[in-house]
Amino acid sequence: MQFGAVLAAGTFAVLSLMTGSAVERLVPEPLGGNLSGIEREQLDAQRVGAAAAMAFGSGALMLGMFALQLGVLSTFLSEPVVKALTSGAALHVLVSQLPSLLGLPLPRQIGCFALFKTLAAVLTALPRSNPAELTISALSLALLVPVKELNVRFRDRLPTPIPGEIVMVLLASVLCFTSSLDTRYNVQIVGLLPGGFPRPLLPNLAELPRIVADSLPVALVTFAVSASLASIYADKYSYTIDSNQELLAHGVSNLISSLFSCFPNSATLATTSLLVDAGGNTQLLRLRSTPPTLQLAGLFSCAVVLSVLLWLGPFFYYLPKAVLACINISSMRQMFFQMQELPQLWRISRVDFAVWMVTWVAVVTLSVDLGLAVGVVFSMMTVVCRTQRVQCLALGLAEGTELYRPLRERHKLLQIPGLCILSYPTPLYFGTRGQFRRTLERHLGLREGGKETPKTDGPPDAVAEPIRVVVLDCSGITFADAAGAREVVQLSRRCRDAGIHLLLAQCNASVLGTLTQAGLLDRVTPEQLFVSVQDAAAHALERLESAGPKSCTVWV
Repeated sequence: MQFGAVLAAGTFAVLSLMTGSAVERLVPEPLGGNLSGIEREQLDAQRVGAAAAMAFGSGALMLGMFALQLGVLSTFLSEPVVKALTSGAALHVLVSQLPSLLGLPLPRQIGCFALFKTLAAVLTALPRSNPAELTISALSLALLVPVKELNVRFRDRLPTPIPGEIVMVLLASVLCFTSSLDTRYNVQIVGLLPGGFPRPLLPNLAELPRIVADSLPVALVTFAVSASLASIYADKYSYTIDSNQELLAHGVSNLISSLFSCFPNSATLATTSLLVDAGGNTQLLRLRSTPPTLQLAGLFSCAVVLSVLLWLGPFFYYLPKAVLACINISSMRQMFFQMQELPQLWRISRVDFAVWMVTWVAVVTLSVDLGLAVGVVFSMMTVVCRTQRVQCLALGLAEGTELYRPLRERHKLLQIPGLCILSYPTPLYFGTRGQFRRTLERHLGLREGGKETPKTDGPPDAVAEPIRVVVLDCSGITFADAAGAREVVQLSRRCRDAGIHLLLAQCNASVLGTLTQAGLLDRVTPEQLFVSVQDAAAHALERLESAGPKSCTVWV
């Protein structure tokens, strides 16, 4: 069991916001708000229990998805959706770090438009920002950003990456301790970190029915973000991922962590980028023939976290929160650099560009979970719309070859009078059956009231002759449903009534089985089915020649 080869798991800012909003709704603060110390501790304990129950519920849901092998759902996360989702989520993380960056104790914004609400609150409170924390943030970014650029540019020359984050943490902690920045300038610090592991405790299972509705979007966002981040680094470092393995890993991780009163966790953008920059892609980890070695950097980071929990926690007491915010922000630059690919994406595919922009705007404007849903639905709609716009092409024999090319290409294509060869390059299902019918009617001159002059794709001055044989190239029909199959059966009946001999070529086994079950062989004979367009065209020529010699028309 493992996460994507270079992924780091932990608390993710967006998931924490989703969990926090659900916890505040499940365990609201009393209306009076005046709580004693004991009552406040009890309220906090109830909220921690609710958060742990959400981690348990989301982990159980992901394990259920793994049992049902629903990792295939990641195939619906197209590359534009993945990159837009991670870029938009990175912007959410960036904005959520601004209060810590500027030293502004602002309330957390949740729900739709939370990003803009946070920005508005930051801009409103900007005059009250802490100069000391602002200075710390500026100095931290001035150190971290150049160091990261040096690590990237001289990656092959450096034996190990420069540990800018570690240096920054040590310098800031020492400076804050020696100068008493927390008391003199009101700098927000990490404070006391509880040592050791909490006592394992099973979450209150009675709360599960109440938190299922909140655990489901958490589970889906966890899976989507983790699968998206894993696919980005898989493409970058040329390895493969197993989406079902991701479900199993995150499901087990959330189930076990819920026993220790943990928040729901997932792959984290900032920590993963930090892991890669800090050594997750060193020479030792480039051995793609042994993928488990990629986990060494993650294993080392786990050992560091364990050491902090057990022994080193007091050393981070004086670490300014602004430094942690700067580390998070500087570590996500790769997520923002994905926007540099937009001009190239525009040149390659305007549709994919539209999917990228719609997903990104939805993630930024609404929320990560709603933006993900909008992006996936919009991406699928573009696929459906493109199947609706596919044109049926009339084919002609390319001179000197045995290849049949679209007549629109005008490259010395031969067409036999009375023979029409058509290619329909799209699945035939309930959504395209109407277009299929109208297209064939137009090409073959079929109407309910009788025959009309067929449409020709040749030159305008070409005279269309009555069609006596039609070859339908089915190689582009990847699948057909019951409605589409019945449409082909109807076509065979109408062709027979109009005196047109219908031949089908290159039907795959699945499509042919569906057509057979729909009763096609009651309308046509097996001799009208061919394995290739060339064989069907040769049979059509023999049939036409038996009725009298016909000359070929050459269209240039």
